[in-house]
Amino acid sequence: MMDLTLTKPGEVVKLLCERLRKERLSQQMTQNEVAGRAGIGVNTLSNLESGRNVGFETVVRVAMVLGRVKELEQLFQPRVDTLDDILRYEESVKRRRIKKKASNA
Repeated sequence: MMDLTLTKPGEVVKLLCERLRKERLSQQMTQNEVAGRAGIGVNTLSNLESGRNVGFETVVRVAMVLGRVKELEQLFQPRVDTLDDILRYEESVKRRRIKKKASNA
């Protein structure tokens, strides 16, 4: 596992795109096969593997084809290490928007 905490966003994108390409190759799938099964164009998949700007839905589609949805499920999971964290999370789910703090004018 690589520590990404001190990495720039562009470096994270590059790393993830390289991993995606390696995963596709390890499953012995061509870009054409993955693109076809994901319902996207080959150029779109090529752009994704090259780190060019593509939509998040494209990433999800490719992850599904490669059988890597479990990793996506872990994105943005709440951090609930303590009882206070659990209570704070449950309370925040009830709210619809965050109110701005009143400024002392």
